[in-house]
Formats: sequence, structure tokens, C-alpha cells
Amino acid sequence: MPRNWAGTYEYTAPRIVAASTVEEVQRIIREGGRVHALGTRHSFTDLPDTDGTLIDVSGLAGDLTIDEEARTATVLAGTRYGLVAAALDERGWALHNMGSLPHISVGGATATATHGSGDGNGVLTTAVRGIRYVGADGEVHDVQRGDPDFAALAVGAGAFGILVELTLDIQPAFRARQDIYSGVTWDAALADLATLTGAGYSVSLFTRWDSDTAGFVWVKTRLEHDDDPVADTLLDGRRVEGRDSPLGIGDNVTEVGGVPGPWMLRLPHFRLDREPSFGDEIQTEYFVRREHGVAALDAVRALGDSIRPHLVWSEIRTAARDELWLSGAYQQDIVIIHFTWYDHPDDVAALIPRIEDALRPFAARPHWGKVHGFDREALERVHPRLGDARAVFDRLDPEGRFSNAHLERVGLRSPR
Repeated sequence: MPRNWAGTYEYTAPRIVAASTVEEVQRIIREGGRVHALGTRHSFTDLPDTDGTLIDVSGLAGDLTIDEEARTATVLAGTRYGLVAAALDERGWALHNMGSLPHISVGGATATATHGSGDGNGVLTTAVRGIRYVGADGEVHDVQRGDPDFAALAVGAGAFGILVELTLDIQPAFRARQDIYSGVTWDAALADLATLTGAGYSVSLFTRWDSDTAGFVWVKTRLEHDDDPVADTLLDGRRVEGRDSPLGIGDNVTEVGGVPGPWMLRLPHFRLDREPSFGDEIQTEYFVRREHGVAALDAVRALGDSIRPHLVWSEIRTAARDELWLSGAYQQDIVIIHFTWYDHPDDVAALIPRIEDALRPFAARPHWGKVHGFDREALERVHPRLGDARAVFDRLDPEGRFSNAHLERVGLRSPR
């Protein structure tokens, strides 16, 4: 059976069928039985799995349509963000942000509230102005921002239908640079976390939870002019000269060292033409209200000795609040605490409850597509609109065609 892109989850669906057109998606759904969408396979759990038919929509990709007056681009759901970005930039347009991997599909990433970073930047789903999906009736449905169900469906985790097309907000293309700062200590970072996270358009702190040194800070600066100055210091750290990435994973990282370039080659961490991240990995991620960020980071730091043997890197990012019911940033500006683990499944499984216990006082919300231990009861404590979203999904799909064990376990669908 096929696995996710990292090779750490094997799909169990008895049948996988590829669809490259909307009509093919409709035909498969009309055959009956349970179905679920499978995109670029960047989830780390059974979220996109099913005991029926997986519809591989990665071939549902192609040209985009730009409406310059409306400042929107309409794209097929299986299209990778990197390809959307290249097509937009070629015509003088941009997205507000990108995730660290440009390899992810627009449909899958927005359905799980995937994000980049930046104090003022919403998760990727906040750029979605409209969605088109095939429902349980096999028909095509359109929902626009402002429609009654939009806030539930925009981050829908595949729980109500198969996304086939999305309309995204766009803006004029811009240039950016990336700089690395090293030597920032935890004392300085936690004393002024807002200065650290606000040091650029998009900021990431990469840490291994050492006792004194926080790690390195990756700052992406949006430029008006290529010669715009940037600071040589950040808190008690200094800007690193040279173009080597401290991630230490070869040539698959976008260009750092302060070299100006187009937004699409600076906002992601990884290059579209290379294998992303580390591979053979497990990922976990949590969202906490920004005012709790310092205390939450301190709580995780206390587990550092247990975490480090199984950790590649942790990345600390931020995102701006939104009104999307199932977003990690629903009605709260957030600090995002991410873990990229080595493929040590038993050790990671033992660590996750300890991390979630440490973050429980801060009402942490997990990323929908990454490994976590939350069940329905735990999620209802931190997602105030979970029940409302579930009611929408159940109404649109009363027979549970798009439900699966994962969605029922976490309360996104009612048990069937």
C-alpha cells in the first residue's frame, strides 16, 4: 500500500483511484460507498484514510485563472503551492504567504489550516475566497466567503466532500530576503518574544530545546527595494554571514544570506525542485494563544532532555487570528510549536502525552494533519465551534460518505 510522503504512515484503504478531472471525481462518488480525498500525502495520520475508496486528486492540477480586477486566482485543488506561486509571479502577482514546503497541495493545506509564519499573516486558508467541492450527491457545490457555511467548510479536513477548486486572494508580487541570526539565548527570547517574532514579515525560531541557547532565528524580510537595510543584531544574537543554512540538510533549502529574490523563492523554507524537509519523519504541532506563548515554551523546555534524542528540530512560528471555525488561530493570535521527529514511533508516542499535558493549561490546539493524542472531548475543550462544524458536516453528508475512523475519533463527524 502507498504511504505518506515521509513514509511514516501506510494507507489502509482497500481501493485507490486516481482522478484528474472534476467529472472523474463525480463518477467515483456516484458509485457509492465511503470515499475520501488523497492529495500530496503530507498528513502524518489516518486523517485522509478510509475503509472505502481513496480518490487520489493529486492529478487534479493545472493552469490557474486570474481575475485582476477582483484580485483573485482560481486553482484546481490538487495543484502544489509552488506551481501556483510560479504561475502567479510570472504574471506579477503573489500570495500573502506560503508554508515551509511548496510541495503541498492547495486543497489539502487549506483544509487543515496549514500556515507559514508572521505576526500579521493569517494561516493559508485565510486567503481562500471560495471553494468548489463535490458533495455526497455527486454534484458540484460552490461556497463563497460570507456564505453561512463558509466558516465551517474552509478548514473542513475532508469531512464533507472532495475539494476540486479554490479561489484565492492575491496581491502584487514582491521581493524578499532571508537572514539567519544565531546566538539568541532563551533568557533574551522569552524576555521579549514579541521582538523576536516581529523581526520580519515571517519569522521562525528553530530550536532543539537546549538549556541556554534558543537556537537560530530565520527572518524573512519583505522588501520595497533590494537594498533595504536589515539589522545586524536581534536581541542578543547576530546576523550570520554567508549562504549556508544551519538546518544542515543539503541543497534543498531556499537561498538565505540576505540575497534578495522573488517572494515565491523566499517565503518557503524548501525548494520545490528538491525533496522537502528530512524525509522518514513524524511531525507534531500545537497552537497556543500568543499571550501564553512564553509560558508554553517554558513548559516544553522543561521536557527538553526527553525530547532531544528523538527530535530533528522544533520550529516556533506565529500567525494572526481569523474567524474560521476549525483553524488553530480561530479568534486568537497564536504561537505555533512544531516538532519534526525522527522516525521513532514508539518514543514519539510516549512523548506526545507528556507534551500535551505540559500545554494543557494553555488550551493548545493540535494541527489537524499531524500526530497528536486529542480525542473528541479534548478537542471540544479547545475548539469552541467543533460541535457547530460537525453539525454542518453531518447535514451536508447525512450518510457519512466522507466520514472515517479518524474524523469520528476527533469529533469532526458523528459516529456511524
